[in-house]
Amino acid sequence: MDLFGDPKKRDRISQFVQLLWERGSQFETEVIDNLAEEFVSVKGESGSERELLTYEAIRRREPLIYGGRIASGELLGEPVLLRLEGDNYVAGDIKSGTGEEDTGSGPRPKTHYGVQLALYTDILERLDFSSSRCPFVWDINGDEIPYDLDLSFGQRNPTPLWNIYQDQLALAQQIVAGAGKTVGAYGSKCKLCHWHSACTEDLESIDDLSLLPDLGRAKRDAIVNTIPTVSALAKTDINRLIGGKGSPYPGIGEKTLRTLHARAALATKPNAKPYKTAPIPLPQFATELFFDIEVDPMRNICYLHGFLERHNGDPKSEKFVYFFAQDTSAAEEERIFSAALEYIHSNQPCALYFYSKYERTWYRNLQERYPSTCSSADIETLFDPATAVDLYYDIVKKYTEWPTRDFSIKTLAKYLGFNWRDTDPSGAASIEWFHRWIETSDSEIRERILKYNEDDCIATRVLLDGLKAL
Repeated sequence: MDLFGDPKKRDRISQFVQLLWERGSQFETEVIDNLAEEFVSVKGESGSERELLTYEAIRRREPLIYGGRIASGELLGEPVLLRLEGDNYVAGDIKSGTGEEDTGSGPRPKTHYGVQLALYTDILERLDFSSSRCPFVWDINGDEIPYDLDLSFGQRNPTPLWNIYQDQLALAQQIVAGAGKTVGAYGSKCKLCHWHSACTEDLESIDDLSLLPDLGRAKRDAIVNTIPTVSALAKTDINRLIGGKGSPYPGIGEKTLRTLHARAALATKPNAKPYKTAPIPLPQFATELFFDIEVDPMRNICYLHGFLERHNGDPKSEKFVYFFAQDTSAAEEERIFSAALEYIHSNQPCALYFYSKYERTWYRNLQERYPSTCSSADIETLFDPATAVDLYYDIVKKYTEWPTRDFSIKTLAKYLGFNWRDTDPSGAASIEWFHRWIETSDSEIRERILKYNEDDCIATRVLLDGLKAL
């Protein structure tokens, strides 16, 4: 889209994305300013001059080069670091996030970081400046994470990062040459992209299958040659398609295919209404707490715990209770975590409602950080499914269908008639607001964050009531 799309259709860059850029640059500067070892910097020079100075520094065998620029043929890279190892160099990057991700089977390098580092390594190899295929990342925790590009990752289909890079390079070359047309796919990860509106418009114009909840690019690509659109899927005789032999599409089971068919039928039906596919199990308590937290992932801090409290289903009994950190210190994070726990316990017995696993995951993390506050067993008791309900995974995905493109809390609550008071309500925006509040202590920004969090809690209550009414 950057190469071939109409620039007039670009969305404005979100303030959150700009904040990510700023924080990344700021963190990189902080690391370099506090670096104990000697280095030579070429950052800030013009493109061609910077490249020339990088090659001169390499030929002098400088131990560490900051802000370099290297090129070979059609490949261009600007590695943050080039470090001398033996007689040649490895590339390194400074990231304001963690250098690894946990996929459930232990930590592993992030693929998108690996592809970026592989580009630098490829250029170094072509220039005969490379010492190995093991670049590195310096991350937010101060750790150096090695990226062995020849080591295979993944359980189902173990693949080296170097192979993934080669595949992505070939795809990029095809796109640049105009040899292949890319096709968008509707997904939550795309919402911060400056082409989001244009891509969504394109998908709507072709009635793309990925406009159905949870269908996604991979399933769309498996189906599209025989069932090209949402309307076509809705009209498909699903029993005949399956024919007693199961789903004809690799990676898509019969149950999933039937679910997608039902969603297509719902999406194409005029004035369609949501429905439940089975009785919905919900706890019965006089007191209900609707729970939402706000987290700054760049500072790795949970800075707000918000609750909407309701008794006997009476709207007049509702009140918003919150615990807001006054700064970004560990002591403040621990204080409000402890206060939130005490508040929940003071309302027992009660039902605790939230949306997605985020709150439970963060409470487990907070317990590990501050073990004197509570035990791990206390957290598991707090999130016992008998009293604590994840409305997304436990209810919406298991027992309901909706005539919407996704099942986010924003989408479903708005469908039920609820509107956030803020003009830009999103978790990403709230992170940017918190950043500005930390810098300015502006009470209006703090109030904006609190109203947004309160509205998230109210939306969870609206959804629960909507589910009960199905």
